[in-house]
Amino acid sequence: MLKAFDTLFNKRDYAAAERFWSDRYIQHSAHIAPGRDGLFDLVRSLPDTLRYENQLILAESDHVIAHGRFSGSGRPAAWIAADVVRFENGKLAEHWDVLQDEATAAESQSGLPMFGDRFPA
Repeated sequence: MLKAFDTLFNKRDYAAAERFWSDRYIQHSAHIAPGRDGLFDLVRSLPDTLRYENQLILAESDHVIAHGRFSGSGRPAAWIAADVVRFENGKLAEHWDVLQDEATAAESQSGLPMFGDRFPA
């Protein structure tokens, strides 16, 4: 999953990314059009500054959950994401996400950052 995310979101290598995503990919995100093409088209529409960073990854059976940050998308705040992926035949087959704008130190009720050990600049 981490190699797939790096290939698509950071390297923007769409041909290589096709090896990781099923051609029958099911997309449950409210922010992304259906299928692999919907995801790839979304990434194509975003600035080249888009970056994905991972902090934590958990796997059980054919499901993986990655806690990460999507920054450089042109939005006012980075998105902190919990991406849930189901694998089938070694490829990303289905996806759900939970997204939240990254809080600054002034916005954080807990006084702790949402990602890593520092607040965004």
